[in-house]
Amino acid sequence: MRIVKSELQAVAVKPAQYPADDMPEIAFAGRSNVGKSSLLNLLTGRKSLARVSASPGKTRTINFYLINDTFRIVDLPGYGYAKAAKSVTENWGRMMESYLSGREGLLKVVQLVDIRHEPTAQDVQMYEYLRHYGLDGIVVATKADKISGSQRSKCISAIRKKLSLTVEDTVIPVSALKKTGNDALLDYIENLINNNGNISE
Repeated sequence: MRIVKSELQAVAVKPAQYPADDMPEIAFAGRSNVGKSSLLNLLTGRKSLARVSASPGKTRTINFYLINDTFRIVDLPGYGYAKAAKSVTENWGRMMESYLSGREGLLKVVQLVDIRHEPTAQDVQMYEYLRHYGLDGIVVATKADKISGSQRSKCISAIRKKLSLTVEDTVIPVSALKKTGNDALLDYIENLINNNGNISE
């Protein structure tokens, strides 16, 4: 798949602000500063579709991007920012609950983790959350350029173990800096959309 058209369609904090639930959606979730905005810009081939901030915890809305006029990429608020106020954290939970539990077009949530570090307790909690809703199955390991090729399999094994991934679950190492892994992720997304949320072998 090639993304040739992408635009911000809606910015929401509650369901009334969501766009119509009329097409497939692939959402992206991850800890603050894991590289989510950089990845979305890499996938869409645009330098500033998603704003990249040096300050973590900036994305506090659910951002809907219309892609190729046929599906949406949904950027979920980053979690796990230590300096976030309790009220912000509680609001994040409500936002996630309303979106993940009630969105008919949502096929899958791509969870991002930093390949250099073992997933945090919040990463584990998020993946269990996705598993509960049947939205698990795909993890992207960001910042793959920060480790050597020989370290990669060891790091991916650690991610698999910590998140209790099954053999069917996919882990894709990606580097926004080196522009690697994005094609594999786009192929995965295309497969999902073509098979209505299921992955064909």
